[in-house]
Amino acid sequence: MSETTNPHVAAAEQRKFVYDFTEGNKDLKDLLGGKGANLAEMTNLGLPVPPGFTITTEACKVYLETGAEPPALRDEVSAHLSALEATMGKKLGQADDPLLVSVRSGAKFSMPGMMDTVLNIGLSDASVAGLTQQSGDERFAWDSYRRLIQMFGKTVLGVDGDLFEEAIEEAKQAKGVTVDIDLDAGDLRRIVERFKGIVREETGRSFPQDPREQMDLAVCAVFDSWNTDRAKLYRRQERIPGDLGTAVNVCSMVFGNLGPDSGTGVAFTRDPASGQQGVYGDYLQNAQGEDVVAGIRNTVPLADLEQLDKKSYDQLMEIMETLETHYKDLCDIEFTIERGQLWMLQTRVGKRTAGAAFRIATQLVDQGLIDEAEALQRVNGAQLAQLMFPRFDETAASEQLGRGIAASPGAAVGKAVFDSYTAVKWSRSGEKVILIRRETNPDDLNGMIAAEGILTSRGGKTSHAAVVARGMGKTCVCGAEELEVDTKKRCLTAKSPDGKGRVVVEEGDVISIDGSNGKVYLGEVPVVPSPVVEYFEGRMHAGAEDADDLVKAVHRIMAYADRVRRLRVRANADNAEDAARARRFGAQGIGLCRTEHMFLGERRELVERLILADTDEERDASLNALLPLQKADFVELFEAMDGLPVTVRLLDPPLHEFLPDITELSVRVALAEARKDSNENDLRLLQAVHKLHEQNPMLGLRGVRLGLVIPGLFAMQVRAIAEAAAERRTANGDPRAEIMIPLVGTVQELEFVREEAERVIAEVEAAAGADLKLTIGTMIELPRAALTAGQIAEAAEFFSFGTNDLTQTVWGFSRDDVEASFFTAYLEKGIFGVSPFETIDRDGVGSLVRNAVEAGRATRPDIKLGVCGEHGGDPESVHFFHEVGLDYVSCSPFRIPVARLEAGRAAAESLGSDSR
Repeated sequence: MSETTNPHVAAAEQRKFVYDFTEGNKDLKDLLGGKGANLAEMTNLGLPVPPGFTITTEACKVYLETGAEPPALRDEVSAHLSALEATMGKKLGQADDPLLVSVRSGAKFSMPGMMDTVLNIGLSDASVAGLTQQSGDERFAWDSYRRLIQMFGKTVLGVDGDLFEEAIEEAKQAKGVTVDIDLDAGDLRRIVERFKGIVREETGRSFPQDPREQMDLAVCAVFDSWNTDRAKLYRRQERIPGDLGTAVNVCSMVFGNLGPDSGTGVAFTRDPASGQQGVYGDYLQNAQGEDVVAGIRNTVPLADLEQLDKKSYDQLMEIMETLETHYKDLCDIEFTIERGQLWMLQTRVGKRTAGAAFRIATQLVDQGLIDEAEALQRVNGAQLAQLMFPRFDETAASEQLGRGIAASPGAAVGKAVFDSYTAVKWSRSGEKVILIRRETNPDDLNGMIAAEGILTSRGGKTSHAAVVARGMGKTCVCGAEELEVDTKKRCLTAKSPDGKGRVVVEEGDVISIDGSNGKVYLGEVPVVPSPVVEYFEGRMHAGAEDADDLVKAVHRIMAYADRVRRLRVRANADNAEDAARARRFGAQGIGLCRTEHMFLGERRELVERLILADTDEERDASLNALLPLQKADFVELFEAMDGLPVTVRLLDPPLHEFLPDITELSVRVALAEARKDSNENDLRLLQAVHKLHEQNPMLGLRGVRLGLVIPGLFAMQVRAIAEAAAERRTANGDPRAEIMIPLVGTVQELEFVREEAERVIAEVEAAAGADLKLTIGTMIELPRAALTAGQIAEAAEFFSFGTNDLTQTVWGFSRDDVEASFFTAYLEKGIFGVSPFETIDRDGVGSLVRNAVEAGRATRPDIKLGVCGEHGGDPESVHFFHEVGLDYVSCSPFRIPVARLEAGRAAAESLGSDSR
């Protein structure tokens, strides 16, 4: 693409690429990234932010597309750097008094630990002496220099980070110490020389001594980090678009590693694990920011800062209150104290657990900071689903190995693994695993995604493991110091319960971790239902005095969602038990009753007889035997859903599902013939199996085609539905049955079956002396049906979109086969961001749904429209169905609360858009 036609290059000719912190605000996240926008916002609020500037995401997009920085970028950076130098009264890398800067990534959406940072840029052989003179601390200067070379070498030059770590370990062993801070200036000077040697050996070049070259290379490295494997994997996991790019923040350095009166920390304005108000966070004296989030050194609770530095603590508390009130949400804050001076390095709306999200949303309503509509946008269906997972039974006798920090709640059980590669490998083979590390880093992301839970022996609630786990909704226990993790020997060692011996957990042993209280157990701990499920089941009342505060918060959010939502929510249920449970969960009817599930078990023989029938008499006998059984099924279902609509789909399986396996039956017949003991029924059955066998049964003799090919089959089912409805009427019930004809591709098919159904219904109504008010519609699950929906609506009183089959037929691949063949590769290569069977494909399948909705309503304005594929319970898909104007969604009973919540969120979002 030439420069004249490249949209990013064309934009570069007229766009501003660099913004001082004083020029931006929090609404410019698309341009400045979340970090840059929030640094600007804090600067505007008058908070103590070190001066700096932000290079925009637009510059990154040009760089990634063309392989080079925008032509104007260097001059813009130079101008802003000169202004920064004037403000600070020193120049970048100045030998006698160097200005040092950090170069940090900052995308629109938070991607903790996924992208790159380089601190202390500007240090060199010449300026390290100046930093010593400026600070009065030789050890600090050499420690800062070794950090620069280590970060720069790994991040910018691609040197294996383990080489630097091994060099530090060797130095500590030689000195006879265990922690970095026990190394003196001389030790660190020698480490710097070793680090520079590693850079030369690994890259063939010396560590750059020109401070501007350091900065420019670091900026490009941050741009490049947008497309690292771990960043792409994280974006796929979190569904973050891949074309946003990252901004780069260049900020004057402040130092937390200048001695005991300095330090660095991370704070939350509320507990991100529980949502409770209070003082939450971690602080580390004499350290730089990366030391906290890396979890390498165990921190102290933020509350301890009050005793260490009360002035800075009080100022931080005031700033935290200011930020939470300003952002109207939980804020995640990074700060540094440099010799008693507090500096704010970052703030963002903090990631939180599912329980915290619901509690915080209702707390902020009570504080008057947000209204109920905004509270609904602060939670989502995925979080609600997490709250419905079971939790450990604390009354069960279990051997506790130890206890750490409850970083992300949940009950996780799995086999112990000690590296990400094993976690991924074992999980792909069907094993549930717990990833155990001393501390995690961004390279562990694959394993964290694959694992049921994460356990670390180091780090706190703000460590990499904790932050990423909370974002993904994974169970996590951090900082379990009493547990010794040996990743080389692949084992974990703990004290025995009596305190006299040791318990060793080897790779493959089962452990359980409780992210709600931080406990770690040997073996599998039993689970009990979540209190949120008990609430939905009606076994717990949100208004009760002893109700869980989480249940109360969920109740309030759900009540508002139910008040504002337009979409009704039904259940996919095939029996009275599922229907009753769905009703307790808030279902407003049944959107899909799959009658083929009623023909299994002992009834299978009756279906076999029906298929094998040679005469009308044999066929009628089979149908007459099935009729009372079907009727009894429907009576129970209509009673469970009394007063609510029940959509019954007529038989829709591939017929082969009711017949024996062709291979097994062939072997049985062959063996019988070899023994000269042939079975006449088996021979007839084998002939029928051969006749009905299909290469692709999903596209064969099923749905409406069955009703046309097997006389009387659909008529029997319609009669069973009608007679069941009549019986319920006689019993003073209120049955509201809807008869759905499956797999229709042309209106003529529907008309033929409808005529037969109406004839049967009329007969039953005449015999019962009642108008049963049965409606007849169809399932739109073929592309042709969607494209000719206007015609089909002439014979259909309702449409229900079968998005499972519609997705299969639009894409041309089977839902059952896709994951076992090529689909994983498609996800890894980014061809799909998410499975189209999980979230509706808006551009393809979605456009057919939209077309069918418009055409159906044009023909029949009062047509009822719903969806009964499992997309009906997917949060993102529910929003789409709201947008296109469906009347209801239907999903499995357990997903009903999620669908209710998302339908409310979609309505509140629409109201907000309309008001804007």
